[in-house]
Amino acid sequence: MGTSNPAHVAIIMDGNGRWAELRGKNRTFGHLRGARVAREIIESCSRRGLKQLTLYTFSTENWLRPLEEVSFLMALLSRHLKRERANLVKNGIRFQTIGDIDRLPASVRAEVDETIRATEHCTGMLLTFALSYGGRQDIVGAAKALARKAELGLLRADDINEEMLSSELQTGRMAREYGLSFSDPDLIVRTSGESRLSNFLLWQSAYSELYIDSVLWPDYDDSHLQKAFDWYSQRERRFGKTSAQVERHPHQPEPSI
Repeated sequence: MGTSNPAHVAIIMDGNGRWAELRGKNRTFGHLRGARVAREIIESCSRRGLKQLTLYTFSTENWLRPLEEVSFLMALLSRHLKRERANLVKNGIRFQTIGDIDRLPASVRAEVDETIRATEHCTGMLLTFALSYGGRQDIVGAAKALARKAELGLLRADDINEEMLSSELQTGRMAREYGLSFSDPDLIVRTSGESRLSNFLLWQSAYSELYIDSVLWPDYDDSHLQKAFDWYSQRERRFGKTSAQVERHPHQPEPSI
């Protein structure tokens, strides 16, 4: 038995540098093309009626790349947000971020903050950029937050459960601060043929369907996205149950924060 279309898609946009190198170009050329593809996929997901789209834009580990490449990526992000802000508003897309935003250059943080403010009234798709984000760091941060509450006598160790830890993750805190509902990803797409999560939404992806596409991100388009959706529609999401149980109770509630 298949499933319906995903409500929340998360994408690991991989392959920009390799795409450029295969063409004898500088890696920055691939990032430029990748940003253009990101815009097209964002608009496509919005047209398809997705509730949430999360893009792995810049990982914690990406800070280890050559300074020249990191500087270019920061400038590209700033320019992209400035150019696309009005387009997001036009399409009713609300913008948010998760990650250690304080590590971003001040000029980039300013563009991030302005885009959040400009789209806060939008009621369409929630677009989340994972910026300076790491799943392990996210979980450690949530554990520290709970430990501090325990030290203050606000909770006991035995009180801690999955829901409580989820609420202290960056997705949970974002949801509380802005009055949003952030569900775990139904579908995670990774391009370039790599079959790993690379420290992306480790807690939230416990029951996500993982779709690996061999195409490099700069070559990704709506037809590839449709293939991922078609594949997802054939999946049986059991959440630990048997097929017989799912057939009797097909509407599994989506975990949300």
